[in-house]
Amino acid sequence: VQLQASGGGLVQPGGSLRLSCEYSGFTSPFYGIGWFRQGPINGRVGTSCFSSADNSTWYEESVKDRFTISRDAAKSTLYLQMNDLKPEDTALYYCAASRYKGGSEYFCLMGPYDAWSQGTLVTVSS
Repeated sequence: VQLQASGGGLVQPGGSLRLSCEYSGFTSPFYGIGWFRQGPINGRVGTSCFSSADNSTWYEESVKDRFTISRDAAKSTLYLQMNDLKPEDTALYYCAASRYKGGSEYFCLMGPYDAWSQGTLVTVSS
């Protein structure tokens, strides 16, 4: 199983970025997939997740109405559109996937996680 995250960069406050996560190699269905971030102080936390088990999405409170998670199954790619970026969004962003058949919130907060991407760095600074 392989997940490859990309799309990070340096952006000014109020700007936008779109992260991509290409996934491959799953020999059995996976249900949970999402984005996680690790800032300079905090540990890795769930940011936004999708579950195909119940077709639900979940967002961490601070990114609601600014970030949008989406998936293009034909391209085996997960996206995170990030708008109105703030300095506190600065972090390493990772994607992860799981065969867990639970909802998106539980997956984002508790896992389990079967595979991780490498991180892609997002820096929000003027």
